[in-house]
Amino acid sequence: MHTTKKEALAARLREGSGPVGLAKDTSNLFRDRAGAARRRLDVRHFNEVLLIKEGHVSAEGMVTYEALVAECLAHGVMPAVVPQLKTITLGGAVAGVGIESSSHRHGLVHDSMLEIEVLLGDGRIVTCTPDNEHADLFFGFPNSYGTLGYALRVKVKTVPVKPFVRLQHTEFKNPLQFFEELGGRLKAGEADFIDGTVFNPGQFFITLGSFIDSAPYTSDYTYENIYYQSIRGKREDYLTVHDYLWRWDTDWFWCSKNVFAQHPLIRKIYGKERLGSRTYTKIMRWNSRVGATRWIERLAGLHSESVIQDVDIPLARASEFFEFYAREIGLWPQWICPIGPAPGSGRFTLYPMRPDWYVNFGFWDVKRTRAAYPRGHFNRMIEQKVEELGGIKSLYSESFFPEDEFKRIYGGDAYQRLKHKYDRQGAFADLYAKCVLRH
Repeated sequence: MHTTKKEALAARLREGSGPVGLAKDTSNLFRDRAGAARRRLDVRHFNEVLLIKEGHVSAEGMVTYEALVAECLAHGVMPAVVPQLKTITLGGAVAGVGIESSSHRHGLVHDSMLEIEVLLGDGRIVTCTPDNEHADLFFGFPNSYGTLGYALRVKVKTVPVKPFVRLQHTEFKNPLQFFEELGGRLKAGEADFIDGTVFNPGQFFITLGSFIDSAPYTSDYTYENIYYQSIRGKREDYLTVHDYLWRWDTDWFWCSKNVFAQHPLIRKIYGKERLGSRTYTKIMRWNSRVGATRWIERLAGLHSESVIQDVDIPLARASEFFEFYAREIGLWPQWICPIGPAPGSGRFTLYPMRPDWYVNFGFWDVKRTRAAYPRGHFNRMIEQKVEELGGIKSLYSESFFPEDEFKRIYGGDAYQRLKHKYDRQGAFADLYAKCVLRH
């Protein structure tokens, strides 16, 4: 079935010429793009889990992690890294950058990738592994955002699971203490999952998760109760492994507050089945089109800038970034997720990282001010600080890099060589044009 589908898709691509884009139902990008005239390839039916064997799972690129996790859990395993939102696709996670609380052991999603099948702009389909003739594309595909080709099939590592996860939340009062303890926990290597939540500059929590065979009780954060709010109130908690993996989806971390979904009455109006990333993404897209929030802000005399970013900072410089963020940005809460050194992580051309501990800072909100600033002012400050500290940021949201700086960080000449080799005819957009110029 997969072979038939991919051959038909490749034939449709070869029938025409000119720029190509995907027709799909889901996206977790937070940057609008100009509506360029592109032929649309319908890949929505590439959404099946193909094979689960010991140590790995193979699935089509448009399978959502919700479906992938369900199938894996039925076999007693999970993908080594499961990004936080159900609607993220496997192909999207390797074409971009995916992370979660198992990243301290397994790195980013692409660090767990074993093989990828890519549709090129001329209709060829190539299979890439770390050591075959297309190894350059294997290591060049992550963070390419569909500018080198599209993932039709991906094989990633799996790890065994137990039915439940025990959570331990520990509070800290200052960043130095917090990051020092985080480093100690990482070096101890005892927890299956590690992440953190910063509620304000004086309240930090480290959350350790451990697989267990049985639990005295399990909490439910899929409707009336809100997971992130529980962190402040409980030192210990228990979830099923399924609910742990999707603990952030119900309230989009804490961003459901922006659509009033944390109010008990509004929550009941939404209903349990509509609480989650699918609903909030649709509302966000609608608001982006009609500009409802911008209209309200103008009436209130406010200027706003969306600051929706994930940045990876070396652990040794994490306190410095936090101090900058608290002083200049100050949007709370903030998610903290450590990333462990993974074998080969330095070989990924478009997202190079040293073999060292990093800390992901995730922050997703709107900076509102009375004063007017140039477009992208706060996001550009963040980009400059990240580079100063030897970090790197994901490109799923708005970026404001000058072209020379962007190329220095994200592949430079190596990207151009990949582009020339695998997309010589320019069927797909250029990475800078797509992620910064939004073409």
